[in-house]
Amino acid sequence: MARALANYRICDFTGQLAGAGATRHLAAFGAEVIRIEDPVNEGRWDILRGQPPYPDERRGINLGGAFNNHNTEKLGITLNLRTERGKELLRDLVRISDAVTENFSAGVMERLGFGYEQLRELKPDIVYVSNSGFGGSGPYRDYKTWGPIVQAISGLTWTSKLRDQPPAGWGYSYMDHTGAYYMAIGLLAALHHRNVTGEGQWVDMACTEAGATLTGPATLDYTVNGRPTRRDGLPDSNHSEWPPMAPHAIYPAAGEDNWIAIACRNEDDWRALAAVVAEPWTDDPRFASLEARREHEDALDALLAAWTGAREAFETAARLRDAGVPAAAVARPEDRIDHDPSTAAWGLWPEITQTEMGRVRVDGVPVHLSETDWRLERGAPCLGEHNEYVFGELLGLDSSEVEQLHEDGVI
Repeated sequence: MARALANYRICDFTGQLAGAGATRHLAAFGAEVIRIEDPVNEGRWDILRGQPPYPDERRGINLGGAFNNHNTEKLGITLNLRTERGKELLRDLVRISDAVTENFSAGVMERLGFGYEQLRELKPDIVYVSNSGFGGSGPYRDYKTWGPIVQAISGLTWTSKLRDQPPAGWGYSYMDHTGAYYMAIGLLAALHHRNVTGEGQWVDMACTEAGATLTGPATLDYTVNGRPTRRDGLPDSNHSEWPPMAPHAIYPAAGEDNWIAIACRNEDDWRALAAVVAEPWTDDPRFASLEARREHEDALDALLAAWTGAREAFETAARLRDAGVPAAAVARPEDRIDHDPSTAAWGLWPEITQTEMGRVRVDGVPVHLSETDWRLERGAPCLGEHNEYVFGELLGLDSSEVEQLHEDGVI
């Protein structure tokens, strides 16, 4: 089966996940993504290369689990851009590529001599995608960021704050995932525009702006109603204020640190829940209407928690869903990956072959195309694994020339 992006070639400088996650999606759908790494420091500008988790007791620059997951299906070459010969080879590679992608700090590519204006001289219709913390222009352009910084500035960290506690944030790499998604969308849009018009362009992206888009409801509520996300009088809980629902929370389940999520959207959901629970308290007048349940929400939560706390989470969730009540066990990674038949059936945990690791599982792509679907079979490249192919077959060097590049420290 053909893959949707099989005719594209990407000259890729991305790393970590904010950038590498974007080109990973293009590679899954068939794009030839050529990842460029520095031979001098063994590619370690991407801090994930060679870092845990590991598949077994072995350690090494090619055995990092996160790096493998973020760079499946890509090709990998080494290129020393401190040398003029290395820069010449990069120019040759740009000339036969559709796009150049990177997520360095703003200005790095310009200092290397490969900013957008220089790339346009090499290939007028090139698509250049830069993904930095604050973008390529503006007063914060030169600031450096990392995941927690982006989340704090964009407003996300504040939304997770509990009363009398410091803001907790949304998890270390949350914005890396979101940044990668926006970067992939921008790249695809620019490639489509080039196909239609013949015109390349610079896709300038800022992760802080990507984060700000996730604060839409909170921003709208403050703009229209003058209400901050966290304020005195609001419960620090999983209750639903807008729209009002009750019960609506995370409840304990049998065993240690097991939980179940339950959401009753309306009276039909409440009646279905009461029928499954089948305990006298469900007939209590305090819970006879949504307004009454909201007024006595703490009492309702305590009674429901006592009922769920005596029962296994997955079985209870299944019973409630069968009755039409939205419910789900709070799943751990093992539950989602090893025990959830729906994610397995969707192919969300495919096995790939990485040259040194062997057979390992990676994240799939949560969308399928009926005619041009994604495929993940090859693991992340070992350092310089595809030098022979790229410099030989694509750029036309013979084996002795490639060997000389090794000896000269160019690759």
